[in-house]
Amino acid sequence: MNTARTAWLVVVLLMPVAVLNYLDRQMLAAMKFSVAADIPEAVVDQNWGLMLGQFKWVYAILSPVGGWIADRLSRRFTICASLFVWSAVTWWTGQAQTFGDLMLARSLMGISEAFYFPAALALIADYHASDTRSRAVGLHQMAIYFGQIVGGFGGYAADAPEVGWRGAFTACGVVGMIYAVPLILLLRDRPRVESEEPKTNPLRAARELLTNWSFLLLVLYFTLPAMAGWVIRDWMPTVLKGRFDLTQGLAGFTATLSWQLAAIAGVIVGGWLSDRAVRRTIRGRIYVSAAGTSLIIPALFLVGNAPTLGVAVAALVLFGVGWGFFDGNNMPILCQIVRPHLRATGYGVMNFVSIGCGGFADWGYGALRTAGVRDNVSFAAFATVVVLSVGLVLLIRPRAEAG
Repeated sequence: MNTARTAWLVVVLLMPVAVLNYLDRQMLAAMKFSVAADIPEAVVDQNWGLMLGQFKWVYAILSPVGGWIADRLSRRFTICASLFVWSAVTWWTGQAQTFGDLMLARSLMGISEAFYFPAALALIADYHASDTRSRAVGLHQMAIYFGQIVGGFGGYAADAPEVGWRGAFTACGVVGMIYAVPLILLLRDRPRVESEEPKTNPLRAARELLTNWSFLLLVLYFTLPAMAGWVIRDWMPTVLKGRFDLTQGLAGFTATLSWQLAAIAGVIVGGWLSDRAVRRTIRGRIYVSAAGTSLIIPALFLVGNAPTLGVAVAALVLFGVGWGFFDGNNMPILCQIVRPHLRATGYGVMNFVSIGCGGFADWGYGALRTAGVRDNVSFAAFATVVVLSVGLVLLIRPRAEAG
């Protein structure tokens, strides 16, 4: 029998994994100039954007596969295997000697990390019913933000002669491989009743999801703001360094800490409001999420037009609050529109579309910078796309959440 204690223990065990997941991928964004000193091809914005996009495209393609495996077999083993393999790849990234090595390392990291999030969020949803689901997912998302904050210090680590960018990757990889051992011993799948979890082959699962109009709307809603989110996450250290003449370490710290701390506040408040709102109306989670996402729109306009560092930071804080509302409610909304045995698969499909488009956003933004397009034009385009997403989420027709 599932108890509240076991349900929250699952979240606590997964939080360090979420920290490592985003730390391992985020710190590279803060280390561009140190990496380029060793691998000169990385200094070109278009090449850097291609490398960032490469990770996302591979990650996206494998996400539905990882989700289906987690639904069909074991969420626990999927999570632990993913952690161990991506940590080994993180270690190997520190050994890269050429731009081709770096591209290969990011591709392998995309393969291994793709299996984690669909399985982890589905496992949390398995253990947490409607009254705690948004808060539980929100705590896990908080760990992601902490990982990104620590990753934002990557520029300082890269600048330190005794650490360097290679040492940072090596250390993080070793920590992840070690943590995979106690995790496999302590983590447990929620016991399933066979009649509640029918075996579904990939074609049948795909047909059920892709003929669900509300699911397709959620996929679009999940994707459009995330395109801006990936550019903010991956490019803001470079943007702030160039626009306000900051050091690499300060740029990475400022770009990451400002909006991630705000996102932590947003995910806490958004999760609490969502769990309360859904008791009053079945559309409560949708309304809370849409309200938060609306904050992202003015934030993006401000980011693109900020005349001072202070205004840029304020814009990033506003972005972070909105992002927390958005990010903490996607899996809970998914639980209202698909059956429990398709949660991981559904989230994998969402990742496939969202992160695949995020890769194009990273690459496209780098190409626009290389071509001399101003940031206010690029970020205005992202803001316009987010406006569309708010309208789409309000069209979703939720139903009562399953256990």
